[in-house]
Amino acid sequence: MKLPKIASLLLLINVPLLASHRNALAWSMKRAPIMTRWASQVDPQRPLPEYPRPQLVRSEWLNLNGIWEYQSGAANDAVPVGQKLSSEILVPFPVESALSGVMEHHDRLWYRRTFTVPATWQSKHLMLNFGAVDYEAEVFVNGKSVGVHQGGYLPFSYDITPFLNPTGPQELIVRVFDPTDSGGQPRGKQTTHPGGIMYTPTTGIWQTVWLEPVSPASIQNLKIVPDIDQSRVRITVNAPDATPNAQAVLKIIDGASVIRTLRAKPNTELLIPIRKPKLWSPDSPFLYGLDVTLMQGRAASDHVSSYFGMRKISIAEQNGVKKMFLNNHFVFEIGPLDQGFWPDGIYTQPTEAALVSDIQAMKTLGFNMVRKHIKVEPARWYYWTDRLGLLVWQDMPSPNSYLPGGVTPPPIDKAAFETQLQNVIQTHWNSPSIIMWDIYNEGQGQYDTPRLVSMAKTLDPSRLVNEASGGGYTGAGDVADIHSYPPPACPRPSATQALACGEYGGIGFFVKGHTWTDAGGGYVTLNDKKDVEDLYGEFANQLKSFRDKQGMSAAVYTQITDVENELNGLMTYDRVFKVDPAAISLANHFQYPIPTYREIIPTSEKTSQTWKYTTMRPADNWNQPNFDDTAWQQAPGGFGTDPPNHGIVGTPWTTSDIWLRRTFNPGNLNAEQISRLVIRDYHDEDIEVYINGVHAYSSRGFISSYEYKPLSQEAQRSIIPNRQNELAVHCHQTSGGQYIDVGLSERIPPKQ
Repeated sequence: MKLPKIASLLLLINVPLLASHRNALAWSMKRAPIMTRWASQVDPQRPLPEYPRPQLVRSEWLNLNGIWEYQSGAANDAVPVGQKLSSEILVPFPVESALSGVMEHHDRLWYRRTFTVPATWQSKHLMLNFGAVDYEAEVFVNGKSVGVHQGGYLPFSYDITPFLNPTGPQELIVRVFDPTDSGGQPRGKQTTHPGGIMYTPTTGIWQTVWLEPVSPASIQNLKIVPDIDQSRVRITVNAPDATPNAQAVLKIIDGASVIRTLRAKPNTELLIPIRKPKLWSPDSPFLYGLDVTLMQGRAASDHVSSYFGMRKISIAEQNGVKKMFLNNHFVFEIGPLDQGFWPDGIYTQPTEAALVSDIQAMKTLGFNMVRKHIKVEPARWYYWTDRLGLLVWQDMPSPNSYLPGGVTPPPIDKAAFETQLQNVIQTHWNSPSIIMWDIYNEGQGQYDTPRLVSMAKTLDPSRLVNEASGGGYTGAGDVADIHSYPPPACPRPSATQALACGEYGGIGFFVKGHTWTDAGGGYVTLNDKKDVEDLYGEFANQLKSFRDKQGMSAAVYTQITDVENELNGLMTYDRVFKVDPAAISLANHFQYPIPTYREIIPTSEKTSQTWKYTTMRPADNWNQPNFDDTAWQQAPGGFGTDPPNHGIVGTPWTTSDIWLRRTFNPGNLNAEQISRLVIRDYHDEDIEVYINGVHAYSSRGFISSYEYKPLSQEAQRSIIPNRQNELAVHCHQTSGGQYIDVGLSERIPPKQ
């Protein structure tokens, strides 16, 4: 059997949707600040019609997506059995989204619809499946509670056969409660106070809801583990209610050909040889088909189709350095941070084409990996990363993600975090594209790291485990993962872990007409597309150096798209390229033409440079050429303590602020050369730079290696060739290490 494609999956929807009650407040699409081009393609009668579980496909099913009744709720509401609700909502789009038709946040919701069981299913058990509901869902069928599920990123199912009426319409009601940031549950980047790096929340049903008929003895799931070293695949057909004489018939498929058929007991791991296996990789994402029939005597009680990829991910040593290996070879992994937000659907993509477009865009940009950032996607997203070939670092959604200043975070729900971490791994462990589980992000909700790394590694020894991307390092797990903005950095050498830069970049670029808000930006914001491409290319050149000289294995660029007021995507929030994909692809293959630089004012990276300085607040005109700085001290730079990758610490600086002044003669520069002048600096933390009293450049926060930054045009115009000019710098520090060093260089474009 061939792997399922979009067109063939559409044919599986062989039972029409039943309309909801239409005398409630009728559904209509709302308008978000921006919308994607796919929003207009959403069919409210058949939204997201594709079969939602590509690794366990059944031919008979009923998609329950569409217009449901809906209303907000309260904690002590009675179940609205037999009652028409006050409004309508388009399932499966979260209540906060424009596509839902509501675009409001409510922490308690009621959903209601009816369905009729097809006559041909009367002898079967009926499974009700939810792709995901955020966060707590209680399901009622014909007024009776079927069960309560917690976990906003996980699929769940109920056998609703005992709750069905003998004939006629069946009533389905779902009660939802989502504490968002008032609870300690895993929630990723969701907040009721959107801003900065936190975004609009998702509440309620946000993935497909569907029904399927099954026999009492059916296949619950498959576990598939490739073993390329032994040229075999390990498969377990889990059918807990199968009778003692049951057999599973498995067919391994290569393209259109069945290459192996075997019979075996279910619920037992099978070791199946694969002769000369075709290995899965981003360059060649070959997938074998898998066809499984559960036999009860001579009768088939269940049949599913699936797929798998033969690939191996491991840590091995090369040139004395631990590295990440794919299929027993070192492959440098370069990918974007992908947060999985949509302006019109929030957590839910408008259409299948939209979902696929994101993954195709990453391939077009020359990436071979993606870090799925503190969100778990619908199963079809992983189907497409499997099929198109993209390595996936899968983050566990964080509890207690960033909160507004002054807000006390609730206690971490440790039981929920651990249970859901385990379920995320078990739900997705058949996907060949997923190569690593990331437990924590930047210390958010972090606790018991070595124990949880061990739990994940024991549960799934076939993949790598990243203890903490960007913070809270204990030395557990397979990867040392540093975050650095804007330029990348490399962690210190490790005897046990591969080295990775789990976040860097964040180059901001504003595209008029394609922004969520007029505010926002990146870690550095540029005004020209070519400047973005050039800076990206320079960062890529640094990655190449880290790879070649320090053995770094991987890097993650922030980010693939803008998200709300973050404007640091390679695409806008509504998925328009902000850069030339070919240029970024060249950079990702380390082939981008890199500019060189000629020093005008040296930094203190190699030789200490002399400055006038003070740590006492000076007069307001401290940055002007005619300011009297004779009372200031004179000392060698740089100034600070001992952060990583800095230049010379010529003078210790431990106070909160420092002001620096230095005269320079740029020499005989012409207008074109002056237009190419850039700042070279290392700042930890906030920096302001002035030339001849004119603002030249400023940036908040800290960086972890030297960078080049463009001068303002006003500062360029203030520079006087062959004369003394004044460079003035202010740096402000709040916590941690601190360091300041500044120079001036001419950027020499590469020869074309």
